[in-house]
Amino acid sequence: MTRKILHADCDCFYAAVEMRDDPSLRDIPIAIGRSREHRGVIATCNYPARAFGIHSAMPTAQALRLCPHLTLLPGDFDKYREVSRQIQAVFYELTPLVEPLSLDEAYLDVTDVEGFQGSATWMAQWIKQECLTRTGITVSVGAAPSKFLAKVASDWEKPDGLTVIPPNRVEAFVASLPVGKLHGVGPATRARLEALDVATCADLRRLPRERLLEEFGKFGQRLFELARGIDERPVKVERERKSISVETTFDRDLPDLPSAQEALAPLCDKLALRVARHGEPAIAGLFVKVRFDDFSLTTLESRGQAIDRDSYHRLLEQAWARASRPVRLLGVGVRLQPEAARQQLTLAF
Repeated sequence: MTRKILHADCDCFYAAVEMRDDPSLRDIPIAIGRSREHRGVIATCNYPARAFGIHSAMPTAQALRLCPHLTLLPGDFDKYREVSRQIQAVFYELTPLVEPLSLDEAYLDVTDVEGFQGSATWMAQWIKQECLTRTGITVSVGAAPSKFLAKVASDWEKPDGLTVIPPNRVEAFVASLPVGKLHGVGPATRARLEALDVATCADLRRLPRERLLEEFGKFGQRLFELARGIDERPVKVERERKSISVETTFDRDLPDLPSAQEALAPLCDKLALRVARHGEPAIAGLFVKVRFDDFSLTTLESRGQAIDRDSYHRLLEQAWARASRPVRLLGVGVRLQPEAARQQLTLAF
């Protein structure tokens, strides 16, 4: 049976909640981020702000240069989580097969849903209307036979979009799709594909599998499949957490290693509290993340099963030595053992 997958994605979610609660914000550029006096990145922004070239993960200082009259809001994540709960409740009324990706997006497998005469299009329309009625938030939805195509479709006509790719349109749709739309293809991979005269999936199909494996390793197989619309990934009802971490962006760069080491202690304390909230997770290793003042980023990891400050200090020392520059951002975290590995250990014991 051909699968019916929906990808629902709220439009500029955090900003949308703020505009809902304060209509005066609707027509001016706004962004969720730290104040002008602090450094950080944009969590999200509304569409008037995007017209200036602002986007999520952009440094706040750069956003303010692009739009000096940008209204910055600190964000109320307790409120966002509550709205997200209301939206996800709509999803679960339709099907139990929901895979949340974040507060504002999820996959739904509606293959076996008998309501709406089995029409994925009608289900998508119902989701959009119910979310708007109950929360005041617009949701863009894509419907397709696979997760990959459903996600592409949800972004096709944003905001407030609804795009359906039925099975008989998959071949033509994928053939004309720019390779930059493929999951996992970032600027570097896109540039390498362009060097091979590949701009669309139709171009990509002309490259033999062996050539793709030679150029891109294991990812070459994924490119081979996506170029043909092949994506058999199921909707996972339970997503396995891979790591727990905390980080902070400093208002002023930490000038040297001793100042960075001093800033490490409160981060380790915060991490310990966050790990404790997850019960007793099986820890596979520790890591430190450092972003320097030139925006270069490095991460260093080690094996370990406890949040040990001395271990983090050693990791930070090695990470800092890679650039020996002032530090803009510092993060610490733990990698968690996969469930399969924990089961194997139990059987071995």
